[in-house]
Amino acid sequence: MNERLLQFIWQFRYFNQSALQTSDGKNLQIIHPGNLNRNAGPDFSEAKIKIDTTLWVGNIELHVCASHWHQHNHSSDKNYSNIILHVVWLNDEVIFDARNQPLATLELQSLVPKITLQRFEYLMHSSDEIACAFSLPALSEIAWLGWKERLITERLQQKSNTVKQWLNENNNNWEEVFWISLCRSFGMKVNADVFEQIAKSLPVILLAKHKNQIHQLEALLLGQAGLLNGDFEDAYPALLQKEYGFLAKKYKLQPVNKMPAFLRMRPSNFPTLRLAQLAMLIHQSSHLFSKIKSAKKLGEIFQWFDVTANDFWHYHYTLKDEAVYIKRSVGRAFIHHIIINTIVPVMFAYAINKNDNVWKEKSLNWIMELEPEQNSITRQWKSYGVTNQNALHSQALLHLKNTYCIKKKCLDCAVGVKLLRGE
Repeated sequence: MNERLLQFIWQFRYFNQSALQTSDGKNLQIIHPGNLNRNAGPDFSEAKIKIDTTLWVGNIELHVCASHWHQHNHSSDKNYSNIILHVVWLNDEVIFDARNQPLATLELQSLVPKITLQRFEYLMHSSDEIACAFSLPALSEIAWLGWKERLITERLQQKSNTVKQWLNENNNNWEEVFWISLCRSFGMKVNADVFEQIAKSLPVILLAKHKNQIHQLEALLLGQAGLLNGDFEDAYPALLQKEYGFLAKKYKLQPVNKMPAFLRMRPSNFPTLRLAQLAMLIHQSSHLFSKIKSAKKLGEIFQWFDVTANDFWHYHYTLKDEAVYIKRSVGRAFIHHIIINTIVPVMFAYAINKNDNVWKEKSLNWIMELEPEQNSITRQWKSYGVTNQNALHSQALLHLKNTYCIKKKCLDCAVGVKLLRGE
């Protein structure tokens, strides 16, 4: 037995409620179990119970063993002075309240069906990453849609916390925040942190001064990434190196403390090329976040971000090695990645900041318009009969796997709850 399971059993009343009695033999009626509290303080608030003929309204605290009351130092905590019922799995000790009266206690051990515990044990000890795989899809299509919408909202709220932090660090400048997030997207998973450092070292106002000179933008980005060190035979990298030397001295710039990685990456995702494309995006646009806010259709976003690195990069993936000629465009798949990882999260955070549901709906509608992501996780869900119809679905399923399944948070999952209920 663990305390989270005990909360689940109490919240959904998965115990025999007929002829309930407290540990000292008084009749007990559960009118309302209360509201689960996931923060500090008692487990449930605003509960309503009846002990004999007296109606009680207040907080309820749960423990696996009654004696854990002392281990958690509740006796000296004023937050626990209004406990109307102590719900325990094992009543191994009489607990006294602030008035030195025995605390009303309900022991659940003999009241919970064994099948509920067996189902929980199965999920917790399953060797599969997705413990409920044996019974999927489990939910109806409508129920899955509602659960996916909750998951994507939760995922975007979590990302909004990072955006909020950047906003605080940049005096509520949304263009700066968008620039940082955009840089992370261009770095992809491998180089996201390094690209974030680059963005923070080159504020928007500095880049704006050089937006008309593409080679200066490339020099700043590649130089801050530490990629302009050494000797270059080609004239263009040598020019960038010289430009960076001048600009670094002028603005007192220092390269970030870690160089971006190239190992086990496709050439089209090399950081040199992604920084060159990012430079071209800056060169061809201004006030990007404001521009995105004004967009009426998602197609406009694809059009604005469909940039091509300058001529040097048609023959190169790095600053030294030549490659077969091809125009190095950002490409639709990468813009798809930017919309999912920067545009939608920043818009959603903006909606929260402004308390504007219109922006929330717009961001969710845009992610629903995108094709679903195809990767090992979404393919795994599909093999179990769970549909993946658009990017909202795929992002929700990624979140479900990484935040719930791997961490065995079945008690907080719509699928897990249904299975434990035996429905």
